[in-house]
Amino acid sequence: MTIECTLTGARVLGPEGWTGASLSMAQGVFQDERAGKDIDLSGFWVLPGLVDVHGDGFERHMAPRRGALREAEFGVLAVASELAANGITTAVLAQFFSWEGGMRGPDFAEHVFESVCAVRGSVPVDLQLQLRLETHLMDEFGRAETAIDRYGIRYLVFNDHLPHKRLSEGRKPPRLTGQALKSGRSPESHLALMQDLHSRSDEVEACVDALSQRLRAKGVVLGSHDDTTAKDRAVWTQRGAMVSEFPETYEAAQAARRDGAHIVLGAPNVVRGASHAGNIAAADLVGAGLCDALASDYHYPSPLRAAFRLEELGLCDLAKAWSMISLGPARLLGFQDRGNLAPGQRADLIVLDPSNRRIMATIAAGRVAHMTGAVAERFLG
Repeated sequence: MTIECTLTGARVLGPEGWTGASLSMAQGVFQDERAGKDIDLSGFWVLPGLVDVHGDGFERHMAPRRGALREAEFGVLAVASELAANGITTAVLAQFFSWEGGMRGPDFAEHVFESVCAVRGSVPVDLQLQLRLETHLMDEFGRAETAIDRYGIRYLVFNDHLPHKRLSEGRKPPRLTGQALKSGRSPESHLALMQDLHSRSDEVEACVDALSQRLRAKGVVLGSHDDTTAKDRAVWTQRGAMVSEFPETYEAAQAARRDGAHIVLGAPNVVRGASHAGNIAAADLVGAGLCDALASDYHYPSPLRAAFRLEELGLCDLAKAWSMISLGPARLLGFQDRGNLAPGQRADLIVLDPSNRRIMATIAAGRVAHMTGAVAERFLG
């Protein structure tokens, strides 16, 4: 059930910046006119709900141990609650579709997609899906495309995690045994699979080109992952993959900006102050104007914390930082109905306690997704 009310007394981050104006909502959208009862939120901040364009923190709920839960739908419910508690009102769950097998394999991916689709209509948070397709998994491209059609997936990102240098040198990749165990294969069979896929690299370009063309015709948003050079980005731009996820170098990010692609960086990278893999620091790219969206990546609390961290570093004010976790990601995904607190937009918002930066309430499409403490008392009267 959607709520009908007018929020008063709060500091509100609207489309034109901070204001003390009231904010009304009814029927799941923000209203021009006053609606419902007044709720005094003096002392609190009201900001747009977060839009997370790439997160895989859901994995521990879907399979806390090796293998899937028998009742994975309950895992999705737990994910929705965690997202709401972190202010995320639209979440893209990034699921591998990879030769790596296990929780990254096609079987597990379809299991995740089924579970999310079974639950998404019963939770306030908008759960979207991203299919992370390995470029060398060519024999399964048809299966991936079927999944996109069946589950309404609107976002695909291409990955290539094959250790090509090692394979071309005839050496075993690092951590082979551990990765093989996760895949459910022996180290020998896992290595043989990688060698076979690597040997077919000459086939990849044509297969990815054809798939990209088909998916663009369906309106699917396409992206690349871990671009390292301007040449990498040029190839993906030509394919219509106009999202560059986690570029590893300034050169790649600059090329993405020049080509008009959206740039996604990791919020945990901003919070940590560095990439865990030793790549360029996300804050440096933000400072250079090379960021459109900050994603949770593997840690749902990070987008909120990253926005405040950017302000603390003096790289931008909070309003600008907030656009990287709300309006920017929404536009990247093709959503025109969310990302700011304006009449006619989806009623997605969070209520924040500025004294400790804790989220006291999350409302998604006018439905209460999370509410606690003094804010809950005020809503309940």
